[in-house]
Amino acid sequence: MNPATERKRRAPESAAMNDDFFALPEFKPDQALQNLKRALRDLRSLSERGKAFELQGQPVLELSVDDKLLHARLAKKPARSPEWEQRSCKNSAEVRALQEEIKRRVARWTDETP
Repeated sequence: MNPATERKRRAPESAAMNDDFFALPEFKPDQALQNLKRALRDLRSLSERGKAFELQGQPVLELSVDDKLLHARLAKKPARSPEWEQRSCKNSAEVRALQEEIKRRVARWTDETP
């Protein structure tokens, strides 16, 4: 068999390998939850209590996971009984966006408090 025919025969295999190479890794909500909690612990103003995070003793965030999603309940503003926003993250980009939103809100809330 000549080299040109050999390359044509192998081309579909290499194309399939390239598709797998660029595929995103599977989203693992448990791992994403642990990474998010670690990042939130670095925010000194939040304290972790079980599945929730509090700001000055008031609940502002609750996190949970199921088979494919990370779920967050984020307070619109700190209060004893806050009004909650629901967020579900199905990939790492959404988790990063959630983390940035939490940081923005915490910064805003800590600036507003006396």
